[in-house]
Amino acid sequence: MNIIYNLGIYLYSLAVKLVSGRNPKAKLMVEGHKTLFADLKSKVIKGEEYIWIHSSSLGEFEQGRPIIEKIKATNPQAKILLTFFSPSGYTVRKDYPLADIVSYLPFDLPRNVKRFIDIVNPKMAIFIKYEFWGNYLNELHKRNIPTYIVSAIFRKNQIFFKPYGWMFRRMLKYYEHLFVQDKASEELLKSVGVGAVTVAGDTRFDRVAEIASQAKELPLFEEFSKDSFVMVVGSSWQADEDIYVDYFNSHPELKLIIAPHEINDSHIQHIKSKIKRPILFYSQSEGKNPAEYDCLVVDCFGLLSSIYRYGDIAYIGGGFGAGIHNVPEAAVYGIPVIFGPNFKKFKEARNLIERGGSFTISSKEEYCEIMQKLSDDAFRCEAGKIAGEYINCNTGATTCILNKLSL
Repeated sequence: MNIIYNLGIYLYSLAVKLVSGRNPKAKLMVEGHKTLFADLKSKVIKGEEYIWIHSSSLGEFEQGRPIIEKIKATNPQAKILLTFFSPSGYTVRKDYPLADIVSYLPFDLPRNVKRFIDIVNPKMAIFIKYEFWGNYLNELHKRNIPTYIVSAIFRKNQIFFKPYGWMFRRMLKYYEHLFVQDKASEELLKSVGVGAVTVAGDTRFDRVAEIASQAKELPLFEEFSKDSFVMVVGSSWQADEDIYVDYFNSHPELKLIIAPHEINDSHIQHIKSKIKRPILFYSQSEGKNPAEYDCLVVDCFGLLSSIYRYGDIAYIGGGFGAGIHNVPEAAVYGIPVIFGPNFKKFKEARNLIERGGSFTISSKEEYCEIMQKLSDDAFRCEAGKIAGEYINCNTGATTCILNKLSL
């Protein structure tokens, strides 16, 4: 790869080390990389052919997960190596039972790449959505290891499609095949000479449909929601709470379930200070009657995907920050979804807005307006129906991809 690219990766890895003393995520990454190669050597079984699947973080893992599950269902003997770049993915999924090995991905520097591939020697590599690591792609290509990207989505403002993006365009041609979410991505790739493309859709729809079909029964939430008008807030940040809490405080007909994105003392105290109605924390709910409370705060992880089933409306956090979280996870239950203004990178959010199954807001006033509309049963039910049908009509990407890969 280009010396400038390698210098950029090196400087990034150095910056991670420098900030690790005060940044918990950087510290986890540095600690994980210390034993990365030794751990791989001890876990890789020589002679086995590993299918290497790489996800940047937890969100991408959820897109790759249906592929892993289907591979293991049809071929239980297949060996899966799952790698993450981000500590937030690795720490949560390091014990994922369907992966034979879970590891951090070494920084994309030539020496690291050769060492990693020498140890693993995968029979194929599958990258999820946005993973374009030049040295890995180059080395895999040189060794004739088939490499794929799935659930990818491309936009014309990306560097691949700029006049000066020749080095990054070359990366795209190292893939044996690219499975993209939409026709626009296929057309962009073809415009720069990349023809090995299939419009397969987004595997995340398969994942949320599977989750919904196996949703946990949660008696506490059922009792809380019974005969009530409920909004479930998923992955809530403080900027989101500044939008919807005042409305909740002044509308006694609405009950609220909040699953914060971050569960720490300061955020929990922030929520507690803003809510002016009876509030119950999940961790303190034993022996209490949930029907006596108006707000239920989920101060633990792992329940959100099942909780949405108890809502009449969903609000997805992150839209006033880096970007919205998982819209399909809520929409699959056939309820309308609200989120903030930073949604444009997410195709499913744009599509749902166009169809009338989701709504974006950028102020308290806009939030109040849409909540007034959604208080009408007919309007709300129609929006929810649109949302649910959109998810159901877009499943099937996993089968399409695995059929093409003969897995």
